[in-house]
Amino acid sequence: MELRTKTVLAAVLIYSFASPLSKADSKTLAEHLGYKATDKLLIINGDDTGMCHAANTATIDSLERGLMTSATIMVPCPWFTEIARYAKANPGKDFGVHLCHTSEWQVYRWGPVAPREKVPGLVDNEGYLWRSVPEVYQHATPEEALTEARAQVRKALDAGIDVTHLDTHMGALNFDPRYAQVYLQLGREFNLPLRLPSQVTAARFGFTDLREQFAAKGIVFPDYLIYDELDEEKSGVKQFWMKVLRNLKPGVTELFIHAAKPTEELRHITNSWKIRSEEYEAFTNDESVRKLVKDLGIIRIGYRPLRNLQRLKNK
Repeated sequence: MELRTKTVLAAVLIYSFASPLSKADSKTLAEHLGYKATDKLLIINGDDTGMCHAANTATIDSLERGLMTSATIMVPCPWFTEIARYAKANPGKDFGVHLCHTSEWQVYRWGPVAPREKVPGLVDNEGYLWRSVPEVYQHATPEEALTEARAQVRKALDAGIDVTHLDTHMGALNFDPRYAQVYLQLGREFNLPLRLPSQVTAARFGFTDLREQFAAKGIVFPDYLIYDELDEEKSGVKQFWMKVLRNLKPGVTELFIHAAKPTEELRHITNSWKIRSEEYEAFTNDESVRKLVKDLGIIRIGYRPLRNLQRLKNK
């Protein structure tokens, strides 16, 4: 499989989702959550939490002082323990699991949570998870991906984290129909909301009815998801996200950022350190972004209300 994940995500991806509830139900997701159909609800999720200390400190700061409303944790990473302790001590904060089947950085790597003999296809010749999604598809099996994902969720739960949702690092459980079924199984097994790809992206990878399948199985997911591989030379991090905020539609939107503080640690891990630090600043310390959210009447929520709705529906 020649298509690499970074290529898939290189353009602006604005994912429009069908209603995650029954087609016979005329209520919108916002109405099911207790809001008006015209309300603009926004989940601001912090991805890659637990990857490193710089990500953890930025996420905690943004959850406590900033605009971030939820975060997803990379369980296999070395700094998982730090964020797990915080999540356990702060059960009111929304933390999901950022399911990892890849380890992409050049020198900062991690391996599986599950015993290696149970997931041999997920491990590269250096002993870490594969760097890219195509390599996962080439060497591993959906069964191994399920085993590893289960181990990650269970480790998070065993650490005392009240897991509110699941998403998938680098889209590993989104770009192949077999792995999408693993994703669905996890959502049902743990009864948790999921982040899903757009209809266009799903169709490109061979499954045009993905959203309908997941909704029919009782999975709740946002109406829209917005993400971009930011090009700071062209528009700038802050400018991009302010434009996104001005163009939100009624309903539930999720946007996700990679907040991290610009430390030496982060600079040595990734060449995207500057964008990550600017996203942290924009959604934590920038008063103009905060004012825009207020002036537009945007209602910030976490994933917990979606989880509560899903579990109520699936009783």
